[in-house]
Amino acid sequence: MAEPIHDKIKRSLLAAEGLYHRLVLLVGETGSGKTSVLRDIADDFGASVININLALSSELLELTARQRSLWLPGILDQIVDKAQSPVVLDNLEILFDKDLKQDPLRLLQGISRNRTVVASWNGTSTGGRLLYAETGHPEYRSYDLVDVLIVNMDGTASVNSEKNNREAGQA
Repeated sequence: MAEPIHDKIKRSLLAAEGLYHRLVLLVGETGSGKTSVLRDIADDFGASVININLALSSELLELTARQRSLWLPGILDQIVDKAQSPVVLDNLEILFDKDLKQDPLRLLQGISRNRTVVASWNGTSTGGRLLYAETGHPEYRSYDLVDVLIVNMDGTASVNSEKNNREAGQA
């Protein structure tokens, strides 16, 4: 029987404790059910889900465009500082706004250095690449999977891959 996504996220959170960046991404297309999974995970840990679009947009509203791009990392850090561990983040689309001139994955890695973070990622993870949006879209991003644990909504998880790779090396 296939392991539920909730259990894969919990296992990934445990595995993340030993990493430099304690970041777990729940990857799936829009409408795939990431938000309900994140709510369940937050409930299990007694935490709450932070809507990054809402939290950041209210903080950035009074700032100039230049101030927004300069101050966004610090504001994001302040927002997650108030959260209980693990920090559960949803609705990250604002981080991809090209006018903010940010690297969304680097921002998430930065806030996950001193705390465990599980975040939704609207996109795909295939062939060793983490993708957001489609090629040609202004917010398109493509990353090599480095120092990030991935749980896909299709049920695959990088924790499984790492375990399988270790076992294959020991055989």
